[in-house]
Parts: sequence; structure tokens; C-alpha cells
Amino acid sequence: MKKIICLIFIVTLPQLFISCKKYLDIVPDNVATIDYAFRLRSTAERFLFTCYSYMPAMGNFDGNPANASGDEYWLPVTNTSNAWQIARGNQNVVNCYMNYWQGNAGGKDLFEGIRQCNIFLENIGKVPDMESTEKDRWAAEAKFLKAYYHYWLFQMYGPIPLIKDNVPVSAGEDEVYPAREPVDSCVNYIAQQLDEAAAQLPDKIENEVSELGRITKAIALTVKAQVLVLAASPLFNGNSDHAGFKGPDGRLLFAQANDPQKWVRAAAACKAALTLCESQGYKLYTFNPQFFQYKISDTTRIELSIRNAVCEKWNPEIIWGHTNSLAGSIQAGATPRGLDPSKTANSATVGNLAPTLKIAQMFYTNHGVPINEDKNWDYNGRFKLRTGTHAYRYDLQEGYQTVALHFDREPRFYADLGFDGGIWYGQGLFDDNANLFFVSSKKGQPASAQNQSSYSVTGYWPKKLVNFNNVIGDGTTYTIQNYPWPIIRLANLYLLYAEAENEANGPGAEVYRYINLIRERAGIASVESAWTNYARNPSKFTTKEGMRDIIQRERLIELAFEGQRYWDLRRWKKAVDELNKPITGWDLAQEDATAYYREKVIYNQVFTTRDYLWPIPESELLSNKKINQNPGW
Repeated sequence: MKKIICLIFIVTLPQLFISCKKYLDIVPDNVATIDYAFRLRSTAERFLFTCYSYMPAMGNFDGNPANASGDEYWLPVTNTSNAWQIARGNQNVVNCYMNYWQGNAGGKDLFEGIRQCNIFLENIGKVPDMESTEKDRWAAEAKFLKAYYHYWLFQMYGPIPLIKDNVPVSAGEDEVYPAREPVDSCVNYIAQQLDEAAAQLPDKIENEVSELGRITKAIALTVKAQVLVLAASPLFNGNSDHAGFKGPDGRLLFAQANDPQKWVRAAAACKAALTLCESQGYKLYTFNPQFFQYKISDTTRIELSIRNAVCEKWNPEIIWGHTNSLAGSIQAGATPRGLDPSKTANSATVGNLAPTLKIAQMFYTNHGVPINEDKNWDYNGRFKLRTGTHAYRYDLQEGYQTVALHFDREPRFYADLGFDGGIWYGQGLFDDNANLFFVSSKKGQPASAQNQSSYSVTGYWPKKLVNFNNVIGDGTTYTIQNYPWPIIRLANLYLLYAEAENEANGPGAEVYRYINLIRERAGIASVESAWTNYARNPSKFTTKEGMRDIIQRERLIELAFEGQRYWDLRRWKKAVDELNKPITGWDLAQEDATAYYREKVIYNQVFTTRDYLWPIPESELLSNKKINQNPGW
């Protein structure tokens, strides 16, 4: 953001050809280089890809702040992830972690990305060897990216400056230093830009060989739905914590009262996106065993439907996949060491991404309700020891002693998590009625800590993110089936619509329908059936407040490990509750099951009201007197 004061940005041709990276600021007498960048279709396309290059690296664990900034994962003490410093309470105003305002400490300079989009929009009309329809489409892509970068900044920092146009050479000081705009102004501008982009974008990619990952109308409308749901949520809709927060010019930056109509607007946007997506053939992914050479159980089939909704590239559920951020390293971090005991110690399976014990307890029972709400599930006895039997053979190693928490859980629990005594389907073994790999992680066992950095500090692994076709070899060999990171799945849109519709109109057929489609794919009963028959509060789903709690829990489960939980907890204003609970796991230093399965506090996490909005870098405030710091920093 600091660079906004630069008078003009001109792109030199050599930089244009170097992977579309950063540009130098040069004096106006070199304007011809901009013209050169737009004198041919091929060079203009490279500039467009430059605009794409500022996308946050979602599929890179360290590049996605939602992965490690919250409580979904915990890491070994040797880890240096910038986002994890936020989770540990080390965020600050001088050297901000994951700084997307200025582009350092793990973040990208999104204001610079916005400026590059503006340059593109100002010049795409000059390209001589392009049809006007193609120019319009490319301009729409740049306009979408410009809106998306504003949105990304908004969800972190709250009210932000809106960089509608680049500052001209003749600009006075008043224009050079932009002020933050109120929340509603930010939301309306982002939504308007997305609407304008959507009007010129293709409904869906037709030339899949060369264009998958580029922006479509379906993506634009879905992101608009996300923006409006965020705007309607408690963080930005009637947030009393920020009542009276003003900019230096005296303008209120947060609306003072809750506006129910924001949920109505969000529900309409979600429905519009849903209608288009479904008309274009998007649907919830289900694994088809007819195209698989091995005969598998229904248990395995359901769990592969859950895993492959993320890991099978370009499956029909993926609305937006990030082709520049493939899920390679994140799979190595999600795979426990020693999974294949026939192989020598494999250093390629790092296995250091550790879901916390609270996440393991978040998943439903096999009846489709939370473990503390299921009247037929022994919640108080969840830490007692049990031994896997033949009936549980597809999920738990037969004859292996583990904890009762791992028994009688929903399919997403087994599809998403690896744990001591849990079956790990695939990785070269595909007959689920024969011997399969399983995790053994007590002290001295293959998946236990072999060094200070390559192990799970909690005793859990995010199996959901690992393609079941990956093959573990000897030494440093790990053959990974890469996939574009799923920025948006249809399941996410279903859940957004159910949430907005419930907030706007209360529970009803539309709300239940889209929640139940997801639950059906997950192999559990409908909301109505599950709560009526198994919950301690059987009528919970009939009230707006009860259904709100159910929808929120459903989002946290369905979208676990996909970079959603952190943002959701913030927008619901539940982070101050959830992120102040201790981070716990099993006692990894123990060989005996009784001692191993003791809940151990790893870290006492702290989250305060100020943490709902990220700090603006102090150096920015020194440069721009029109901007003041977020409350509490």
C-alpha cells in the first residue's frame, strides 16, 4: 500500500517475460514501454497473467494464512511459518506477519496487484490483433482480480482504501494518499466490480486444456456471494466492538446497527450463483467404483467421495481451482512417516501438519450429530481404550488398541483424519478386504517423532488433503498426484446459501435441502432425522438459532482443512471463544496406550477482540496520515 504514492507504474519488457513478477517504478518519459506491452496479443496476455500472479498461494501451507493462523493445525516448535506466529499471539504492528498490505512476511502486495489490474484495464483496448469480445473477456478477468484483491484485504483489515484508478502524474497530495472507505462502501464497490466482470465472463471454461483455472462467470458470482455473506455476518454487520470507530476525517467506518436486509441480499446472491453453477453441470462429487479396478466396500466408497472432492483435480464440484498453487508440499506435510513399514525411512513424507484434538472432537458421531449431543454415544467415556474389531476393519486396524473417541464416528472423520490405529486407504494398497496401511504413532512406532520437525505434535494428520493414489517409496521418493487447490467447491456455496437463507427467512425446505445434499454425500442422515432420533435436543433444527448452530458446525466439518475455518470463526465473531481454548493433543512421549491417550496441553492460545482485524503496518501509518490503526493495536 505504501507504494500507492508512486506517481505512475510503467512496465519494462524484460520484466514482462520473467514469470510475471514485480515491476519497477520508472519515470514517465519511458511510457513507450507500456505501449510495447500492449502492442501484441501475446504480450498483453502475459500482462494479464501478471495480474493473476498476485493471487495468494492457497495450496501452499505457509502461503495461506487461514491454515496456520487459527486453531485447526498445530506445528512443531521448529516451524517458522509466518501465519503460525499469528496463532501463537505474536502479531505486531512493526513487522506484521502475513502482510498483504505491503507484501512481506509471507504476504503478497495486493495493492500492487490492484495497480497492475488497473494498468491492464487502462491499456487492453490498445491491442491491435484482438477481437473486441476477447478484449472484453480479458478486461473482465482483470476486473474480477481487482475486486478479489480488494475482498481479500477487506476480510483481513476491515475498511480499506478503494483503488478505483491509478494515481496520475498530475495528482496532488490529496489524491496520492487515499483514505479508508466505510465497510458498506467497500462491500458495494467490490460487489459492483464483480457484477461488471460477470457480465463479460464465460459461464464456464470451454477450452479446458489451456484455460482451466481462469475466471468464469460462475466464479465471479460465487465470490460475490462470499463477499455479501461476509458483509452480513456479525463481524461487519452491527459489530458493537467497533461502534464509533472513525477514520481521521471523522467518518464512521462501521455501520452502527445490524441490518437484516444484508442477509436477504446475500441469500439472493448465493441463489443466483447456485442457479448458474447447477445449470453448467457443477454437482457434488461422488466416487464411481465402476471406473475403479478394485472392488471396494460402501464405507471406502463414501470416504473416497469425501477425499476426492478435494483431491481429484477438476472434478465436477470444483468451481474454482488454483492452477498456480498446486497441492504438492501440503500433501507431504499431511502424510505421516512410516506409513509403509516395508520402505526405509522416508524423508519426503514430512508429516508435520497436525490437526488439533478439538478438531477431532468436532466431527459428528455416526448418527450425524455432535458427540456431546448424541444421546446414544458415550461422551464422558470418549477417552477410554477400545480395541478395533472386524466390524470396524475399514476404518480401524483390527486387534489394535486405540481410544473410544475413534469409534462410531461419521465417515468424514475417517476420510479427513489419520490417527493412531486408523486405516489409511490407498498409497498403493487398494483392496480394502486385504491388509491396508494404518497409522501407529505411539513412542517408538513408525509415525512417532523421529526428529524435531517431521512429526505430528497432536497425533493427528489431515488425510483429506492426500490423494489416495500417491505412492510412498524408499528414501526421498514420494510420488504425488498433484491437484489444483480448490478455492471454491460447490459444497461451500451450498452451505453459504443455507446459512444466508436461514438468517433471512429462518429454517425451511430450502435450508434443509442444501445441508442434506452434503450430508447425504457424507453418508449420514438428514438434519431432521438425525436430530429427531438421536439428539438430546430433538427440535433444535426447527429454530433459526438452533439451525444457525447446526449450519456453522456443518461448515466447519465439511470444509475442514480447506482454509475456511479461520475466516468463518472471525466473521461469526466466535474466534474470541474458540481461539482462547487450549491447543491439545495426545501424550506423544508414551509407549503404552493408557499413557499415550491422555489429553495434553500443548499451548494456551490467546485471541482478543483486537485480533478480529489485522494491524495496519506502522510504516504505512507514518506515510499516510489519512489512515489510522485498527482498534486495539
